[in-house]
Amino acid sequence: MRKRIVTPTPVTVHAQEDWLDLERTATAEVTSEDKDFPIESPLSIEPRQGWRAAQPGAQTIRLVFDEPQELKRISLVFEENEMTRTQEFVLRASSNPGGPFREIVRQQWNFSAPTSTREIEEYSVELSDVGLLELTIVPDISGRAVRASLKSLRLS
Repeated sequence: MRKRIVTPTPVTVHAQEDWLDLERTATAEVTSEDKDFPIESPLSIEPRQGWRAAQPGAQTIRLVFDEPQELKRISLVFEENEMTRTQEFVLRASSNPGGPFREIVRQQWNFSAPTSTREIEEYSVELSDVGLLELTIVPDISGRAVRASLKSLRLS
């Protein structure tokens, strides 16, 4: 019998400093913003309360980078503790603000308190020359008047 001792592949733990400092590297554009839940909150490296739209319906968050970025990871966190709903989001990237856009992911999630209140999405990507990242959130695909929110958006 032949045998070989192999070294297990270590689990990669990403340090906080791996994340892009979006407050310094990008300008955020939003279609709506609740004054008590500003867009700076989910984009900060330090955890905060998150962003929430001022009006119900589909909302868009755009990050316009000062310099083109190479992205390897995207982390999104959404929370809903009050109502049952199905949310959809679309994440797209472009080399320049005028497009064309490449769709990275389109995802639906069913929130249902108290068991399913947090959606955590982690994506490994290989995106180069990203000048603009766009997140569109449809907070309730059934069309009810619900406000979109985002707990956290991290990029590296």
